[in-house]
Order: sequence, then C-alpha cells, then structure tokens
Amino acid sequence: MLESRIKALAKQYAPEYIAVRSHLHAHPELSYQEFETSKYVQARLQEMGIPYQVMATTGVVGIIEGKDPRSRVLALRADMDALPIEEANNVSYKSTRPGVMHACGHDVHTTILLGAARILQETRSEWSGTIKLLFQPGEEKNPGGASYMIRDGALENPRPQGIIGLHVHPGLDTGKLSFRKGRVMASADEIYITIRGKGGHAASPNLTADTVLIASHLVVSLQQVISRNKNPLTPSVLSICSIQGGHTTNVIPSEVKMMGTFRAMDEAWRFRAHELIRRNAEGLVHSMGGEIDLHIDVGYPTVDNDPELTAEAWDLADVYMGKEQVQETEMRMGAEDFGY
Repeated sequence: MLESRIKALAKQYAPEYIAVRSHLHAHPELSYQEFETSKYVQARLQEMGIPYQVMATTGVVGIIEGKDPRSRVLALRADMDALPIEEANNVSYKSTRPGVMHACGHDVHTTILLGAARILQETRSEWSGTIKLLFQPGEEKNPGGASYMIRDGALENPRPQGIIGLHVHPGLDTGKLSFRKGRVMASADEIYITIRGKGGHAASPNLTADTVLIASHLVVSLQQVISRNKNPLTPSVLSICSIQGGHTTNVIPSEVKMMGTFRAMDEAWRFRAHELIRRNAEGLVHSMGGEIDLHIDVGYPTVDNDPELTAEAWDLADVYMGKEQVQETEMRMGAEDFGY
C-alpha cells in the first residue's frame, strides 16, 4: 500500500535528510546568489535519476513522471535563499558565512522537497500523474524569485494544475500541519521616503525646515491614514522601520530618510492606500516647508489558497498524520512570492 510505503521510506531516510538540512543551514546564500545551493540540489536530483533544468540563474526545475503522466500535473515548491543576519546560535551546523543565516527556514524547505522528491521517484510506479519540483531563488527580495521562474517558463511544459508550497512555523508543534483555504498571507510593499529642507543650527530652528520634526509628524500621520480609511474588518498594517538623519546634537539636518513596509489583505484597498499615503505625505511635508521624494516598491500580492486543492491536501494530511495533528492556520500579515 502506497501510504505505508511512503511512511516507511520517510522513516528510513530521515537521518540522511537531517544531515542535508544541517549542510544547507551551514552554507547559506543570499537572494539570487544561491549558486552552491543550486549545484547541491542539482547533484542530489542527478543522484536520484530525476531530470531537471536550471532557470532564473539559480533556480532548478525537476520532473518526476508516474503512471499515465498526462492525467494530472502538480508542482511542489521550495525557496532556497537565506537572510543577511549574523547567526548567534552555538550549534554544530551553525552558519559558516559571516552575516548570512538561514533564519527563515528555507534550508528546511529545500530539504523537505529533496526528501519528497526521493520518495516520489522511488514510488513513481505506484501513483499516476506528473510532479514538477520547483527549487526557487530569491523569495526574500523583490520582485521575488517566483516571478523570474515564471518568466523563464517554470510553469510550462507541462503546465501544473496546482502548486503546493509550505512554510515552517516555529509556533506550531513538531509533527503538526496547518492549512487555510482562501486568503492566508498579505501583500507586501516597501516604502522609501526622503524629506529635504533647509538645515541649520539647532538654536535657530526658525531659520530651518526641521526635517526631523517633519519626519516625526509623518510617522504618526501615516498611521492615521491607514487606521481611519481602511475597513476595520480587513487586516492591514503600515510600519515605518527606519529613520536616518543628522549626525550631531546641534545641527538640524537638511535630509531625513525613512523606510518601511505596507501589508494588506485586500488588493483593491492596497492600491487605494498607496494613493492615500502619497497624498498625505506630500501635503504634510509641503505644509511644514519641506520637500519629499516618495517611492513605493510594489511587492508580492496576497496569497490565496485554492479551496479545492487545499481541501484535498488537508484530507490527505488527516489520513497520513491523524486529524489531531492537523489544524487550521490563522491569516498572517507575512508575505510570500508564492502569491504570484
């Protein structure tokens, strides 16, 4: 029986793939720089006898054909990039690269897909259809590696009827899975603001356009723009995460830079909010004697899980893991280029 065979193979290969994860964790690479990771994935697929193509420079697309390959095509996706973070953990598999760490679990995602690929390859005579394996670069950096993979044809020849992705969750107990039908993750846009004005001595603020004061007002004002204009029943958040300006205690700077992120669960509100942010920021800064450059880098769309495919995966998880191990996940304001 396929179910018992899959479980047996998963148990048999678990130690090997724990070691794979440790290797990947110790050798992280930043977005669009996953050259060694890509070569590692390619080598593992070659060992398994799985044909593959390289796309989007470091992306890898493998294909496993079961019985009657044209009956159904599904894709499984994992992201491979790490983050520019210094690892402080003292573990045997600690990052060997200063300032780079797999802090978002993409080493685990890549390992899971490699393990799934091996089991699917070994059982391909027992299931029908075709599985595409999508090892994707650059999930952490706009415009997202998924967009480049799609551009290069990762979803063609053959075109999958559905794509399944996952994300590890530290708040979920080991051995549990969670699903959500429909909208599950937010859109993500980056906001970059530069405020300019006449600088001068702090003792004579009347002779300046105080860019620090303007920036302070703008932080508060933008929060009001979001909270007073959005539907209270629709999640949305704007966070200004960096303000930089000035270098001394007694000089009002001529320039202050701000940046942050805007997240939304509704695409129509998302783009209306962009216009409100621009209008409010420009009006406030000009009214206080400053000038402004504002750029919104449009990022990932919302993630909307197909209800039927999600229900199918959920039912299978109930069978394989037991209903007590499977639960519904909450909507999250995090973002994923899986939304493409």
